[in-house]
Amino acid sequence: MAGLGITLLLAYFAPPFGGRDAATLQGFVDLNRPQLTPVLSHIAHVADPAAYGLIGLALILLALARRRGRVALAIAIVLVCSAVTTQALKPLLAHPRPQEWLGKGQISAAAWPSGHATAAMALALCGVLAVPARWRRAAATVGGLFALAVAYAILTLGWHFPSDVIGGFLVAALWTALMVAAVWRLDEQSPPRAEPARRSVLAEIAPPILIGAALVGALLIAAERPRAVATYAEEHPAFLLGAATIAALAALLTAAASVVTTARR
Repeated sequence: MAGLGITLLLAYFAPPFGGRDAATLQGFVDLNRPQLTPVLSHIAHVADPAAYGLIGLALILLALARRRGRVALAIAIVLVCSAVTTQALKPLLAHPRPQEWLGKGQISAAAWPSGHATAAMALALCGVLAVPARWRRAAATVGGLFALAVAYAILTLGWHFPSDVIGGFLVAALWTALMVAAVWRLDEQSPPRAEPARRSVLAEIAPPILIGAALVGALLIAAERPRAVATYAEEHPAFLLGAATIAALAALLTAAASVVTTARR
């Protein structure tokens, strides 16, 4: 709640932050190319309502298959309430943020928080809740990378400001935190059936492999045109800080979900 309030106030009423917000967005938008637009659009649309509902249903069924009815209900509430909250806040808190460089492609006044970012993070966090404890680190890694990919895609397409993405992430995190607390309370009153403690080598090695692959990919891109990358970074300093902040938030939220749920099994 505090994060949402601070992000909103900074984005709407703190000109220095608003300027950095717009500069970060410009750094993302300048990366877009005609050949990249279809790929980015496909990534962004994974968080559309139809795909969101199907993936969410799969996570609910997974929790039910594990005989975790409370978790399944919690996932359903997170998915529905985070989406409803975001859609309710958009018109309620609509605030124009015109940018001359966007020309006719101005971002809607009712853009905070981002619905796609909310959906992506809600799916990522619910994925951590749905899987057995031994798979939660891997689920957090996959979910964090998924949410980050959707966030970067909608920013590069110019659909939202970075502060909209941060707001969306925090809406999903808020509802997840509330539901985890509710499940903990119910589990204290009526402990669920204990799951067998099995060790999975694949679950243990998946996170470092995925993170390493992402880092190698970034390094290969930088190595292909080092001078161009260095020049772009020098011309868009706000972009680097904004992109790193969003990545850190995605990692923090998914890792926190993994840690707190694994601690309670």
